[in-house]
Amino acid sequence: MRHHIHVTRPAPSRIGIALAMVIVSILVAWHTAKADESLPTSTPDFLSIIRAHSDQLAKIDSDKGAINLFVSAIGPALQMGDVARTLGANPLQPKLANELLLPELTGAVHRLMGSLAAWRLALTIRQAIRDQQSSMETDRLYGPPQTNAWLAQQANASWHDSLNQLSDVVASSEWGKGIRGESSASTLLIAVLEKAARLELDAMQTGFQEWDRIRSWKDRVRGLRGQTRLCGTWQWIIHNHQQRHQEQKLTLLFPPAGNTKAALVGLAETIVLGENVYLRWEVDGRVQEDSLQFSKEGQRLEGTFVNSEGGWGSISGKRTSGCAS
Repeated sequence: MRHHIHVTRPAPSRIGIALAMVIVSILVAWHTAKADESLPTSTPDFLSIIRAHSDQLAKIDSDKGAINLFVSAIGPALQMGDVARTLGANPLQPKLANELLLPELTGAVHRLMGSLAAWRLALTIRQAIRDQQSSMETDRLYGPPQTNAWLAQQANASWHDSLNQLSDVVASSEWGKGIRGESSASTLLIAVLEKAARLELDAMQTGFQEWDRIRSWKDRVRGLRGQTRLCGTWQWIIHNHQQRHQEQKLTLLFPPAGNTKAALVGLAETIVLGENVYLRWEVDGRVQEDSLQFSKEGQRLEGTFVNSEGGWGSISGKRTSGCAS
């Protein structure tokens, strides 16, 4: 059964509702400004993207539907064509899918799309009330029933509680009976606007977080691939020109990718791009940076180092055993 919301338009002398809407709008703008303070400066125009694809976002009824919309429209709009192509490719071999962190990437896209759909819902409800529509059907606001059901399934989303609270207000008996009288109308509209504003803020924050996670996906893939290439036991010879050409021999055990418990003490950063390797060490306030290159089919590393104590020189590394899982 469809519920109808009957809103009496305020006469010029009846300013209660209008004033309440102004107050809530100010609160929403303040919350949005506070959230924007911590956001990167080069972020997409999410509002424009949501408005451009509002009808499609309202029709998402499954995880597959969310991925399809991201691949066909949202991903390219967010300048994430590489992610869209990866998710839209034919089923990948399990090994390659794991190397590309496909399960993690897919989950992040699901959460992003859920956040955009919830954000759209909040915007639609606020806009409908702002336009003072005399009659609003709840399914026009929420989209098809299956879309609301899909959003309701996102139980782990940070905006899920806000969605439930908004749904409870919209589904309350007051909506079915219609709003009569300035006082009850004002109270109910304020409640809906507050819940919609809370949902919009929570969905916006989650959307930005997941977008940031997705855009750093290739860096994480590169990092894991680099750790895989380095994995194993290495004999390290350091030639320090500052200390009268003193040589130091070390044995380093680089752990398998993802094994943080066995990470080398002091190794703060690892970047592997092609044959080039960058290592940054931080120990007791001292910093050392190594710039190396693979050779001999990945069995040797040659390069230089500099440190914060003025030391500089060469590094020669030889793999003595392979990666131990």
